[in-house]
Amino acid sequence: MLNIIIAGAISVIISYLLGSCNSSIIVVRLLKHEDIREHGSKNAGLTNTLRCYGKIPALLTLIGDLGKGIVSVLLSILVFNLIVGEGAYDRATVGYIAGICAILGHIFPIYYGFKGGKGILVSSSILIVIDPLTFAIIIPFFAVVLIISKYVSVASISAAVFYPILTFLLHYFVEDVDLSLCIVHTALVAVTSVLLIYMHRTNIERLKNGTENKFFGKKKESTEQK
Repeated sequence: MLNIIIAGAISVIISYLLGSCNSSIIVVRLLKHEDIREHGSKNAGLTNTLRCYGKIPALLTLIGDLGKGIVSVLLSILVFNLIVGEGAYDRATVGYIAGICAILGHIFPIYYGFKGGKGILVSSSILIVIDPLTFAIIIPFFAVVLIISKYVSVASISAAVFYPILTFLLHYFVEDVDLSLCIVHTALVAVTSVLLIYMHRTNIERLKNGTENKFFGKKKESTEQK
């Protein structure tokens, strides 16, 4: 039990600190010598980087945010393998917890005054390592909603709502995961979803007011000043 606590504490710290390395902030500072949080929607994320600085900074942000989520999960699994022992713990549970900590780091980065992005890319990267089947379904789902709605926020929120439902259905009915573990996995995913939806609260307000920017189309100046 002590080994699990030690491994858990180490993985939590590692994941949070890695998550706090905000790719958008780093890329924009290195390439443009500016703070992404002072431009556009003020969000330190992929969409705002693309809108304000173009494709190259956005691509580097994409790679960085996906990479740090993957590395957080892999390092956490390595820590558990070394301290607890391979096969003596549930790999997916460790991955989900590491992912939540990485997302918290991304949203509330210790290096940047606890003001970061919304965590969508980081949450997606976790699935690449621990649940590729869910990843293979939820990414096309996100893309379809984006194409239909033309809003990144709508696609992100929809994917966040669908995420725990899909996780339970796939783990229990397709992957034959034990019911108790299935419930644990779904609960951890639900925590992630709540975080992601909460971080889109201003987008929800703008959607209600009709001032949210569409992904395909011109920016609304009133939105950028909010």
